[in-house]
Amino acid sequence: MSARRVGVLALQGDTREHLAALREAGAEASTVRRPEELARVDGLVIPGGESTAMSHLLREFDLLEPLRTRLAEGMPAYGSCAGMILLATEIADAGVPGREALPLRGIDMTVRRNAFGRQVDSFEEDILFDGLEGSVHAVFIRAPWVERVGPGVEVLASAAGHPVAVRQGRTLATAFHPEVTGDRRVHRLFVDSLS
Repeated sequence: MSARRVGVLALQGDTREHLAALREAGAEASTVRRPEELARVDGLVIPGGESTAMSHLLREFDLLEPLRTRLAEGMPAYGSCAGMILLATEIADAGVPGREALPLRGIDMTVRRNAFGRQVDSFEEDILFDGLEGSVHAVFIRAPWVERVGPGVEVLASAAGHPVAVRQGRTLATAFHPEVTGDRRVHRLFVDSLS
């Protein structure tokens, strides 16, 4: 079987790190900036970055509605940090009207932006992640947390009493950044779900 084609949304954020992690996890990884590039991938990673800036760029690059459509049709996706925020059905504290983060509605959840605090409050912690052996070293940078999950959403990991990794079907989201640690298990979990 050929490698699954996974795109990384390359509008803003840590694209290069996700591309490397996906390739190490066995995927054929490429950047996605245009609707025609989105149409050619089997799954998509939405990286960390700044959720309001990414929302603005999704509109500017005419990707917002095509991406919502692909997600509604069942395209697998994985979002880390800002990607988790965007994959939500509802974003608490979404930002200034007109420049707010826009939900893509990929996972039935409510996410709060910057829930753990500002940049100076960023931290690292070893957490248990359901389905992965041993702990996962999680890097939280101005990280969100999940405040509500719908009935079809699995909570895979928690920190400070809040869900920080969730999955609904073949869509996965983490509040932390596994792409910066060298541990490819979360990316492999996503890539394996595309089979």
